Amino acid sequence: MAQAAPTAAANAFENGNTPIQVEHDKKRRQFVIRFNGSHDRAVLLYEYIGKKTVDLQHTEVPDAYRGRGIAKHLAKAAMDFVVEEDLKAHLTCWYIQKYVKENPQPHYFDHIYR
Repeated sequence: MAQAAPTAAANAFENGNTPIQVEHDKKRRQFVIRFNGSHDRAVLLYEYIGKKTVDLQHTEVPDAYRGRGIAKHLAKAAMDFVVEEDLKAHLTCWYIQKYVKENPQPHYFDHIYR
């Protein structure tokens, strides 16, 4: 029975019935998307590596939710945070690198270490 909840949540998510809300947990240094009806969650982890520098390290989406554009929302939230806080970012995570390449926002490029 525990297996049915992620599938139902994934189906509802896929059909657009569940709004995507990204939470920023500053204490744990992560961005999180929680899925209704499930304990599953997608996360983007980061660390401060200097006073005004963050390393966007890892993005993880549960298998049941992959391929639905979930990581894109985490990446956007993280990059918007970097810009809003006037930080510099190292893009260790391959997905963030891909997101920035596919969404070439000038205000992002000003905040990325190259």
